[in-house]
Amino acid sequence: MTDALLETLSASSAQPIEPRREVVTAIPGPKSQALHERRVKVVPPGVHSVLPVYIEAANGAVLRDVDGNQFIDLGAGIGVTTVGHTREAVVDAAKAQLDSFLHTLFTITPYESYVRVAELLAQHTPGDFEKHTVLVNSGAEAVENGVKIARKYTGRRAVAVLEHAYHGRTNLTMAMNYKAAPYATGFGPFAGDVFHAPSSYPYRDGLSGEEAAARTIAYLEKRIGASDLAALVVEPIQGEGGFQTPAEGYLPALQEWTTRNGVVLIADEIQSGMGRTGRWFASEHFGLVPDLVLSAKGIAAGLPLAGVTGRAEIMDAAQPGGLGGTFGGNPVAAAASVAVFELIERDGLLAEAARIEKTLTRGLTALQERFDIIGDIRGRGAMMAIELVQPGTAQTTKAPNQEAVNALAAHAAQNGVLVLTAGTWGNVLRFLPSLAISDELLEDALGVLADGFAAL
Repeated sequence: MTDALLETLSASSAQPIEPRREVVTAIPGPKSQALHERRVKVVPPGVHSVLPVYIEAANGAVLRDVDGNQFIDLGAGIGVTTVGHTREAVVDAAKAQLDSFLHTLFTITPYESYVRVAELLAQHTPGDFEKHTVLVNSGAEAVENGVKIARKYTGRRAVAVLEHAYHGRTNLTMAMNYKAAPYATGFGPFAGDVFHAPSSYPYRDGLSGEEAAARTIAYLEKRIGASDLAALVVEPIQGEGGFQTPAEGYLPALQEWTTRNGVVLIADEIQSGMGRTGRWFASEHFGLVPDLVLSAKGIAAGLPLAGVTGRAEIMDAAQPGGLGGTFGGNPVAAAASVAVFELIERDGLLAEAARIEKTLTRGLTALQERFDIIGDIRGRGAMMAIELVQPGTAQTTKAPNQEAVNALAAHAAQNGVLVLTAGTWGNVLRFLPSLAISDELLEDALGVLADGFAAL
């Protein structure tokens, strides 16, 4: 690391971040623009940034860029810093592990923190049966391992996913995603034996949970056949798909069918897990008890860690040496993860998610009453979204309004609020704040959005 970079990091950590929005330059500012010029010379355009402001420090729910602008962060690194940026307990745990050792490889010489994370996942994932866990590096890697474990256990080939799903950027997960662009365009050929079943999308399909499940099951039985299906992978609340929240009864009906037919039900809780929705895992909202649960993102508050947790008899199907990886369950990330679990318990952060849902729902409903392009408000806890439609179509065609979403995200960024877009048609604004965000910051961010809506 260069002396200049060390000095920058030292200076940024010495300056406390006040919990407020503050815009002091154009967005992006001159220092961010200079860094961006360096970036484009060495980083390919495929690694795209939503907002090219370069961050020097963060705390709680606020980001500060190199120009001194402070942003209310409603994205949390796409659901990663769920407990807040640079929470002291998490940072201290990681620092303590750094002083001990950085790496041994758990499959060579193991260590306690990996075991402790597995114990905590067994405790907090749905179901009171015996569970085992393998730790890996990323959400996509967790998906890959979940699928291969299910195939090994069942001896079957096919994998089913739901429409509007997103599962990653590896070869298998690109095939599992519903939307090709930009994640898969031109990157084929892709893995085979992946099937996309109709999902529950209450705002657009108008189906009850029972009706939507019958449609999904009919597809699985006719298009694949239960005897060839190894796993059904579902996001209890879809992420990139626009926070689709299924109709009541939909997921339990799928679980009943998969159990009856020996199909492994995998819950991709990579974005919706770790307390974000007001429960440890979003499956709990729907009475869902998956066979396997996939964790990542918020599990280690920003350090790379992911896991596959599930029924011991399924997880144990893999032969010795069949699971693992060089960096899977890295000791520093595992130490941070233990601190995250303890922090959620100690600070009652599940209740904070419920508070955030209440504040966002109240504010977004008020906006919906003023602006008819807000067709739907949905989600749970600190995982909320609004779907925008063309004026006058909310009760008829529900024509997607991506232009308004892009304009609002740009307006928010120029005024110190980072908000993410999503949805199959790009017409969803999603809100993924950390559980550390205050109502004052939420109200301020909603005020910025209200101004943006008024300016459309």
